Order: sequence, then structure tokens, then C-alpha cells
Amino acid sequence: MITIFRTPTDFVIEVDEQQYQTTAFSFDALFTAPDPSAWLRAQLPGYQAIPRREVASTPLLAPIGSQEVWAAGVTYFRSRTARMEEAEAAGGDIFYDKVYEAERPELFFKATPSRTRGHLAPIRIRTDSTWDVPEPELTLAINAQGHVFGYTIGNDVSSRSIEGENPLYLPQAKVYRGSCALGPGLVVGEVISPQTTIRLLVIRGNSLAFKGETSVSQIKRSFDELAVFLFRENEFPQGAYLLTGTGIVPDASFTLRSGDRVVIAIDGLGELVNTVE
Repeated sequence: MITIFRTPTDFVIEVDEQQYQTTAFSFDALFTAPDPSAWLRAQLPGYQAIPRREVASTPLLAPIGSQEVWAAGVTYFRSRTARMEEAEAAGGDIFYDKVYEAERPELFFKATPSRTRGHLAPIRIRTDSTWDVPEPELTLAINAQGHVFGYTIGNDVSSRSIEGENPLYLPQAKVYRGSCALGPGLVVGEVISPQTTIRLLVIRGNSLAFKGETSVSQIKRSFDELAVFLFRENEFPQGAYLLTGTGIVPDASFTLRSGDRVVIAIDGLGELVNTVE
């Protein structure tokens, strides 16, 4: 397994039990390579081997270069139900039921690199929203040729009160400064099992405010299917990230607050931790 961590000063590449350090690594070069795993292994001799350290115990930048971040919605039955509930008052609930069963998935733009936060960095909730939730999501790394080659953890922070008011407000509910987090690192060349578990904890003060769990097997669509639709009639010269949807949705009694600590864990990918500003 190869994992790439981006620290504020350099990059740490972990291959099995060995770590390498470099300032010359480029996510754009990785995402444009036809075979990113082979390209990365070819770069290792030029990196400095270092004693192993716990990189994820320190703040990290998001593992991103020039890539756009996109997201898929209503890929879990639980997400379908929650989106129908939040949009019912606006009369938009039927659309989420239809898209869950449709051939074409819901895909939407989520973030630019500058709007994306890394591990242990602060995330934000909108000041004009009254109901905000984290959305823990397995995230695909897709190269410029449209092939899935790696994975990371994503947090698609969402303003449910805004989206529920009117489905046409989706971009405002999803796309704003600090609304997306990725990390702790990018895992390259691994295969994610359907049995992989996704966990979410929200810690408020010294108490557990929310806890949820699901598995990758609950995703309705295949990763390749989502990547094909994303690249259909579109191009991503520097590749892209694609969040695959969430199966953990707190009910209407829960909303994020400033100071909350959000912990998302996915088997094999580690933990992505962020505090709400």
C-alpha cells in the first residue's frame, strides 16, 4: 500500500513500513499519469528514506493539487430517505426518489482546492444556515484518463436547511469556503472491499453528540460507473476527486455547532479529523 501525506512543508510517501520524504512531489503529475501507481513507484528512488513517524498525528494539508472536487448524491438508500425528508416541504422530495432509481446518477461540483481543508484543519458551517451536517464519504481519486486509481476520506459538509428550502439551492448548500475536507492522505493502488466500514463520530465538549456507521456495500452504484458519468462529455486535464455519497445522515434533531470535533474513519484509509469553526 502506498499513502501520500502532504505536510505544510513537504510530502511524506509511505510504502508498507518505509517512509520517504520529498519536496518535489506533484499531485498534478500523479493524476495525469496513465498508470499513477507505476509512476509513483518509479519516483521513489529519488526521494529520501526517513525513520517512520506518525504523520497523521499532526495537521496536514489536503492531498490535492489542481484537481476539482465533485460529489455524487443519493447513492445510499439512507441518503435518499433523508433528502426526501428535507425537501418535502418545498415539494422536491419526489426528485430524490427518482434519481435513486434512475440510470443517471446525481453528480455535482463540490469544491476547488482553495475551498478544501486537510486533516486537523477547521471546517465551516454557513452563518445563514440553521441545520448543518457532516457527510462522511469514501472519495475516489480519478486520473485524467478517467480511471479510479486511489482513495481518500471526504467530508461533504452540507447545509440541509438551505437545500431543504428549495432543491435549486443545492450549490449554496454544498459549495462554500471550508465546506469540504479530504485526508489524511491519498492511498494509491489499493482495492476497497465492499465490507469496508465507514464510521462517523461528532464530539461536543467531552460528550459524544452523534455516532453512525455504514459500509461500502451499501453504495448503490459502482465506482467505475460514477467515474464514467463524471467524465461523460467532460474533461479533467489534472484529474478529479469524486465523493461517493453518504450512508450516515443524522436526523433533524442534530446540527453541527462551532467547536464540534468531527471524526471520520474508513478501514484502510485512517481517520480524517476536523473541528468546526
